[in-house]
This record gives sequence, structure tokens and C-alpha cells, in this order.
Amino acid sequence: MLKKGTKIYSILNNKCPKCNEGNFFEDSNPFHLKKVLTTNEHCAHCGFKYVIEPSFFYGAMYVSYGLTVGISILTFILLYYVGLNLVQVFIGIIIALILFTPFTLRLSRLIYINMFVKYDPDYKKEDSLKPPLKSPQGDNQS
Repeated sequence: MLKKGTKIYSILNNKCPKCNEGNFFEDSNPFHLKKVLTTNEHCAHCGFKYVIEPSFFYGAMYVSYGLTVGISILTFILLYYVGLNLVQVFIGIIIALILFTPFTLRLSRLIYINMFVKYDPDYKKEDSLKPPLKSPQGDNQS
């Protein structure tokens, strides 16, 4: 289930979705709150650029919403069937959401980028291997 090359491996182990080797986030600890969303610019192993386009990770908000709704429903079911009243259940939901916020923020970004990037073990800094474009010599318009 957690074999290298699967999306679940990349998501749960904070790995590059392209090569499953380099770390996606700079800091692996989600409780270092100053760096909770600081991603590496490129994969240290394959050179894949994580920010595919400007504002790419805005879409991760929808994934985050789904995760927090799931956490809220699960917390409600668990606490309600334990026998707590509704006020206590809602306080428990708020506490659970606050505690899980660093996880949901990171998990939503990892899930979102894995929706669009396919694993490729042979991918190696393709952009840096391309020769620079040469301008034709007749371009001078002075």
C-alpha cells in the first residue's frame, strides 16, 4: 500500500510527487508553525518545480475544506456517541479542528499537487538539461 511510486506514499511521507525522493516541505514537523506551509522551491533530487503556476495552491483550499468537514463529522460522531451533550460536542469539534489545522494545511497541498503530477522515476531536471535558446543573428534592429 505504501510502495514508492504511489500517490499515497508521496502524500503521507512529504515527498516529491514526481520522483518520491525529495521532501516537499522545508520542515518535516507540521508543528513548527512559522514554517507550516513553506515548501521547497524545487525537488532536491529531481529538480521538479513545485509551484507549477502562480497561485497554484489556491485549489488546495477545496481539499482542505473537505478534510476539515471530514474531521468535524468524525469528531461529532465519536463525541456524541460517547454521551456528551451538543455544546460539549461542538467544543470538542473546535478543539479538534485547531489541533489538526497544521496537518490539514499540509495534507491538502500534498493531495492537491498529487492530483496533477504523475510519478516518473526517470524524471531528472529536464529544464536544466535543455540548451538555452539562441537568438538569430539578424535580430538587431538598431
